Amino acid sequence: MKEAFYYHQNTVIMNYSKKYITSMHDVVSTEIFDSFLTYFLHDLEKTHHALYRFLKEGNLSDYAVKEEVKVAIKELLMNDFAATKHPYCKKPKHFLEVIEAGYRYWRRLERYSVLYTTNEEGFQIQNFLNADNEANKVVLDFYREIQQKVQGSNNRVFRQLQAGTNASMLLSYYKWNIPNGYEALENIPFVNEMMLRTPLLLHTKYNKRTNVFTETYNNPIDEFIKGTEEWVCYPAKVGSLLIYAYFHRDFVTSCVGMANLFELASKSEAINKKPDAILLFGNPDGKEDTVFYYDEVNDLWVGKNSARDEIDYFGYTKKSILTLHNLAMMQKGWLPIHGAMVNIVLKDGTKKGLVFMGDSGAGKSETLEALNIAAEELIDYQETVFDDMGTLHINEEGEIRAQGTEIGAFVRLDDLDKATAYRDMDRSIFFNPEKANARVVLPAAPYDVVVKDHKVDCFLYANNYTNKRGLHFFANKEEALPVFVEGKRNA
Repeated sequence: MKEAFYYHQNTVIMNYSKKYITSMHDVVSTEIFDSFLTYFLHDLEKTHHALYRFLKEGNLSDYAVKEEVKVAIKELLMNDFAATKHPYCKKPKHFLEVIEAGYRYWRRLERYSVLYTTNEEGFQIQNFLNADNEANKVVLDFYREIQQKVQGSNNRVFRQLQAGTNASMLLSYYKWNIPNGYEALENIPFVNEMMLRTPLLLHTKYNKRTNVFTETYNNPIDEFIKGTEEWVCYPAKVGSLLIYAYFHRDFVTSCVGMANLFELASKSEAINKKPDAILLFGNPDGKEDTVFYYDEVNDLWVGKNSARDEIDYFGYTKKSILTLHNLAMMQKGWLPIHGAMVNIVLKDGTKKGLVFMGDSGAGKSETLEALNIAAEELIDYQETVFDDMGTLHINEEGEIRAQGTEIGAFVRLDDLDKATAYRDMDRSIFFNPEKANARVVLPAAPYDVVVKDHKVDCFLYANNYTNKRGLHFFANKEEALPVFVEGKRNA
């Protein structure tokens, strides 16, 4: 990213490599603060017109209002309130309301920071967490300093809110095995490390997925629009596969959500490597594509989601990645299944692997939650292998084994026992929690558990389309096959 900051609708990205604030006085003089005031005034005009009129008293232009706000704040930072002569400070109640409204507006934005490094052992990689923490403190101190002076008293209750960023990414340039025809992906930085301020509440434009992923016979890389420093790559370990997911900065929220769902590959796991698949997410080509393509020459699966408002939903990211994974695994002779697997460990030491197969809404997650409650006295613990997508294969001994794909679970809040969301809240990412079909990305399993071969002792099909309760055992293959092929469910 060549700019010091980037605004896109309700998202702002701060580039610490271009501009880094170290004091409260720095804040007012930055370009990002000037742009923030522009957006804030537009919002204030629509949401609190009385405050907007107060700032424009004397028929000031929006540009003049911004300059006056900056002058007033600079005076407050340097002087006691009694010594501040700015006209806005003559009506402290109104100006305090403006300050509070501006702070609320800032915190409603999705706020991210990026820091670039070319040396993994250098100063930047060792201090990028401290850098973001210090910037967060500066912003919070800045707000409190002017808020308390205008208020005329010190606060007695302090709320340590995420005043700076929601998340921060350290970006590095990796030399990887770029196949012929993919040179456009060169010099796009990789996510090296990521910091999330959890619980992380994010808001996307959409809350459900309506597309179908279709095969195309034209390589999406030929339609890739690189722009100027507008992309980042999240190198994801999806099961046993390596997938490079490229995100346009307009969809940085989806990139951040990846951290709780797919293991982030290290530099040593990505350098000089060719991935099993590539995803181009948010390609600004003016189309409505959600497609995949197999490049036979390079033995590479390529997916593309064209930029449009509808893909601003994390479900598009997840399903795009898993579609590419499933295609690659089927090519290797493994069978992907949509379901869940847990190893149930009883208090007497018995361990059994249970696989639940079923479409979304069939009751897999609910069954696991209910099982844990109903058999609490017998079960020591449950080990999650996968919560949505896994693969089955036959080992050298002819036994069925299962592996997972994700280190987290992307689930509806309504599907969880209430205690589950709160138990893991401190590490979770919530998407539109106040809306219908709200989702959360919960930590689920360590990566070494996900990719281990697990024995399958019991295979169940989740059925919520009849009133029957309990377990039904199929007598033979002929009885079972139609049920699995039809895949019925009540959504």
